[in-house]
Amino acid sequence: MGRSAAFFDLDKTVIAKSSALAFGRPFYRDGLITRRDVVKSAYAQLMFRLGGTDEQTMARTRDYLAALCKGWQVEQVRQIVAETLHELINPYVYAEAAVLIAEHQAAGRDVVLVSASGEEMVRPIGELLGVTDVIATRMTVRDGRYSGEVEFYAAGPSKVEAVNELAAARDYDLADSYAYSDSYSDRPLLECVGHPSVVNPDRQLRKLASENAWPVLEFRHPIPLGRRLRERPAVPVAAAALGVGVGVAIGIAWYGRHRRTRTAATTA
Repeated sequence: MGRSAAFFDLDKTVIAKSSALAFGRPFYRDGLITRRDVVKSAYAQLMFRLGGTDEQTMARTRDYLAALCKGWQVEQVRQIVAETLHELINPYVYAEAAVLIAEHQAAGRDVVLVSASGEEMVRPIGELLGVTDVIATRMTVRDGRYSGEVEFYAAGPSKVEAVNELAAARDYDLADSYAYSDSYSDRPLLECVGHPSVVNPDRQLRKLASENAWPVLEFRHPIPLGRRLRERPAVPVAAAALGVGVGVAIGIAWYGRHRRTRTAATTA
């Protein structure tokens, strides 16, 4: 028998918000997205959440996000994130998740963050949590720009493929491993381990957990990430670059709603 590991989804499982929630505003400000992109990206994100593991839905979401980012200068994206990281990215780490991660590490298990958001963002968040292993979306880069292609899209069954590859390389015993997620779209991830748990689950996932007698965890006490930043060594600017996975759509959708609310208030 091999070692065991613990696989954690990121958004709404380890942190109380989307990991890219706040970046819509500076992206819009710097001309990377338009008002039309705001609407289309909000729709793409909605379809992903509703469609879950549907192959066609995930493919459409992946292809749209790739097209949206095509031509963006990687260095520009990194600069935007470096300039706004401490101002806008103030996600909250659930205290319960932090304790659970520490317990798994104390038991000798490797902890892996598994997220559809971009690797450039997931990895530094992992470092803040004391987690060095991540599985995340990777965009193709050519001549310093995003090419419009996705090298690896960490969603649905693709997450399981990456987990299986890592398990083979690390000699993990998945039957003795753990997984945590809030979303029904992560059903394949939860089903590939022997000890799945759901965290603040959506309706479909709560029903699935009930049918399979999976533990249901309610995380309610977030810790400001800024506090953890002060307690740990500073993250290099290059490592803090924004990923351009599904999290981008979340951030853009939020900005669209926020801007419409402000406009309505001003008009009134």
